[in-house]
Amino acid sequence: MTEEQRQRAIRRIRAKREFRSHLAVYLAVNALLVLIWAMTSAAYFWPVWPMFGWGIGVVAHGVGVYAGPSEITEAQIERELHGRLGS
Repeated sequence: MTEEQRQRAIRRIRAKREFRSHLAVYLAVNALLVLIWAMTSAAYFWPVWPMFGWGIGVVAHGVGVYAGPSEITEAQIERELHGRLGS
């Protein structure tokens, strides 16, 4: 394993940890909002709006970490260069 590969792996691990922290805070804060809603009025379910808005950010963060574009490898660069030069 090269040092560059090691650093990329460390970045991916950190990104996954950051996402899990983001998700935990999202869940905790929204649980608190639902608790406040239930203890105060329990009429119109207003916590849906922060859940929805922030949820979009959490989903985007998760997609970027787990399903986002992968790192560009030297092999991909070489294939692209040879494909373009051969045209």
